[in-house]
Amino acid sequence: MKDLISNFAEHISDALNSIQSSNLKPAERPIKNVLITGLGGSGIGGTIVAELAAPTCSVPITVNKNYSIPGFVDENTLVIACSYSGNTEETLSATREALKKKAQVACITSGGELYQMAQSAGWNTLTMRGGNPPRSMFAFSFSYLSYMLSHYKLIDLDVIAGLENAVNLINGEEASVLIEAEQLASRLRGKTTILYAISGSAGIAARWRQQLNENAKMLAWEAEIPEMNHNELVGWEGGSAQYAPVFLRHENDFDRNQKRIEIIKNIIGEKTNHINEVWSKGNGPIEKTLYLVHFGDWVSYYLSEFNKVDIMDIKSIDLLKSELSKIPL
Repeated sequence: MKDLISNFAEHISDALNSIQSSNLKPAERPIKNVLITGLGGSGIGGTIVAELAAPTCSVPITVNKNYSIPGFVDENTLVIACSYSGNTEETLSATREALKKKAQVACITSGGELYQMAQSAGWNTLTMRGGNPPRSMFAFSFSYLSYMLSHYKLIDLDVIAGLENAVNLINGEEASVLIEAEQLASRLRGKTTILYAISGSAGIAARWRQQLNENAKMLAWEAEIPEMNHNELVGWEGGSAQYAPVFLRHENDFDRNQKRIEIIKNIIGEKTNHINEVWSKGNGPIEKTLYLVHFGDWVSYYLSEFNKVDIMDIKSIDLLKSELSKIPL
């Protein structure tokens, strides 16, 4: 896992090479909405890309993490199925439902049944190497999803330039990120971590939480600003020094939300002195997003070391899948 995290920028470069050598077909019909369906390490890229795309996307994007699909899906829906293994049962079920509704389907995978379906039907497909934990292949899924939305002319973002700039940024900042991530992990050690991000970056906070769950074997949660101001902020009346909030921030976040964070810090500072902030780096939204995601991956790695756990182990998930496999779908 350490090597996989270290190779994050290389994964973006590999994804760029695949993108630039791909030969995706144009849309068959006008696209009026997009459904990205996928779960876990395969699905978080969709959550983050949907938020990133929202300000410039010409149609609504919905992220689906279920066996079924929303009722609006029809022949003018673009469904992008994301399953690293290609065998995620929820994603396969949702994709089959989308086909019944005559949606246009594209997919991102490394193989499995989803890849076989794509090959048989001639869907637009972007593939990645197999055999790794899905969560470690985030750079591929994020890059591919961003490019697909650009290919279908749904977003006004220079995806290629953004990914190239992200590679340069991450390579240039890696030494300092390693130091800062280990320092933050040390401060979070033994605490319950709460991730806070402003609307539009909530998916990044979710990615951090997922990495703490799987890599460091820690419970954590995330909440969005300003929504948490209307509920969770009151919950801090029962807070304590056991909790360590981490604010994930961008310098260009909406000014009034920036002011909210300063007030929130004062309020929860009455209950805990373990308040942390991580600021993104980079010029564009793609760079900023990938920087924060990569930083969080390193934090989860160092916490796995501090917690003395097997970072690769996911026996609870494997047990669940094993038990489910005994039940007819």
